[in-house]
Formats: sequence, C-alpha cells, structure tokens
Amino acid sequence: MSKILLKIDGKDVEASEGMTILEAAQNVGIVIPTLCHHDKLEPYGACRFCTVEVESGGWTKLAASCLYPVEKNLVVRTRSEKVDRVRKMILQLLLSHAPDARELQDFAKEYGADKDRFEKEASFCIHCGLCVRYCAEVKKKDAVGFINRGAKREISFTPEMIEYCWNCKECFSLCPTEALQAAYGLTAALVSSSPSCERKSEE
Repeated sequence: MSKILLKIDGKDVEASEGMTILEAAQNVGIVIPTLCHHDKLEPYGACRFCTVEVESGGWTKLAASCLYPVEKNLVVRTRSEKVDRVRKMILQLLLSHAPDARELQDFAKEYGADKDRFEKEASFCIHCGLCVRYCAEVKKKDAVGFINRGAKREISFTPEMIEYCWNCKECFSLCPTEALQAAYGLTAALVSSSPSCERKSEE
C-alpha cells in the first residue's frame, strides 16, 4: 500500500492510502475531538465535531476528518478560528438536547459554548448513532435503533431483545449522554407492564 505525505498542524505526517485525516492524526498523537467516532465502527460523520480545515490545490475548506481521505501534500489545521467557531456552534446545538451531559460540558468549557444558546429539546439524545451502529456492526443483533424522524428522532430498544440487552450492556458506556440508559429503562418498564408479561408471571 502506497504512502502519502501530508501536513497536520505544521507536522509532516506519513499515512497509508485509504486512511482518513482522523486516523492519520491519531497515529501520530494529534488529538481531534469526536463524538460519533469509534475505532471498531465504520466512519459515520453524524456529529461533525471532528471538523478540520483542509487546504488542497490552493483551496481551503472545512471537512469532517473522520470521513475525509488523506491526499498527497494536503495541509490540515485541526484548530483555527473557523474550526473553533464551527465546533462551538455544534456544541451549543447538542447542549440544547443534553445540557447536563458531562462530556459535552467539558468540551463547552474548552470552546466557550453556551448551553443556553438555543431552546431546550428534552430528548437527551444527540443522534451520534454509536449504540445503534455498535449493536449492528459488532454484536450483529440490531437490538437498538432509531425511531421517528427529524427533531422527533429517538433511540429505542427492541422489546423482544430487552433481556439480551441487559446481559450485554456493551453499548451503554459508549453513550455521551444519559439518553441510552433512559431509553432502555423506558423499554424495560413497558415490557414488564405488558399483558403478555403479566400472563407469564401468573403462570
């Protein structure tokens, strides 16, 4: 596999063809913050928090580093006025959904994001998709997924898989907010109170 030389934050970085900017940066210890990326999962690009500034052929643009492939002589800036402004805006939008999420709060301090910038949407889910993708790609179970669309999009567990999920719980630690645990608790409560469950307990 051919090697590609690019520059990240002024540092010459050698990467393999097919790598993303995020992977190339991680290989040399350069930190690019992410909220929807996981090494075991396919790139998703949902949160856009890993946005960086790239310069190629005299043109400069913003790009999601988890999706953007490395190129010869590419110049990447992981922090700049534009990058910080984008990340701040993303954080403020996400904080409207999950204002008490510790991971988001930590980033908010770093980027000066105001958690009260936008009207609150009490969903607690930031749609990173980590739980859905982990269950599908790693566990091969599809026990958790998205329901509804747009602003009403939420996480939901498959009722028939609720016992399996309790014994697994591998996706719980991936959630950047409390949305996943809350969604599981709601599903479990609905399952336990269903007529079929009551009949089984009587038997």
